[in-house]
Amino acid sequence: MERYVLVVDDDRTVSDVVRRYLEQDGYRVRLSFDGADALIAAGEQPPDLVVLDLMMPGLDGIEVCRRLRRRLPGLPVVMLTALGDEADRVAGLEVGADDYVTKPFSPRELVLRIRSVLRRTARDDRGPAGVLRDGDLTVDADRRVAERGDDPLALTVREFDLLAFLLANPGRAWSRAELLDRVWGWRFGDQSTVTVHVRRLREKIEDRPAQPCRIVTVWGVGYRYEPLASR
Repeated sequence: MERYVLVVDDDRTVSDVVRRYLEQDGYRVRLSFDGADALIAAGEQPPDLVVLDLMMPGLDGIEVCRRLRRRLPGLPVVMLTALGDEADRVAGLEVGADDYVTKPFSPRELVLRIRSVLRRTARDDRGPAGVLRDGDLTVDADRRVAERGDDPLALTVREFDLLAFLLANPGRAWSRAELLDRVWGWRFGDQSTVTVHVRRLREKIEDRPAQPCRIVTVWGVGYRYEPLASR
């Protein structure tokens, strides 16, 4: 089945290069050159994934991502950010971007990142399978549905992957580097990506996110999932 990618970047040269590489890889592509048009395009036909430039005139990528998240909570977003600007990367992740690529970038790398994110939405063979439960928390890895009690959780692709992985591997301390490798499939990368996603997950599954009891910090190492049954 042909996957549909919406590319949002005010730089028409960059957009055209990305379009050509994606089309060569079998994707159907629509281009938007500003945030307002991107929101209209996503409303007319929800894409399978959005490639979104952070710095645009008018509605910037942060605001576009925030609005897309409200309308389409499970929509995967790959953000394009400036090289070396950690604040921009963190800001994008905070509003729900699943991944990021820094400019200038290799179009081939971007295509590989897109493949990775879309593969996760379909749950590849390396991820957890079946239904995972802990107290009032239920994660169906096959259907990609998470609930707390009777309430569905609005999770991004990477938030879901991280929660499913931790829930399937409780009681073990995982470093940020290990989580980048096992959940994101990155051998190298900005470890603040993990920190931001853990913080967002805590806000959704913890009674007191500032004093977490499920996803706990292991100082000097990383994070550990503590099942309710173990306490």
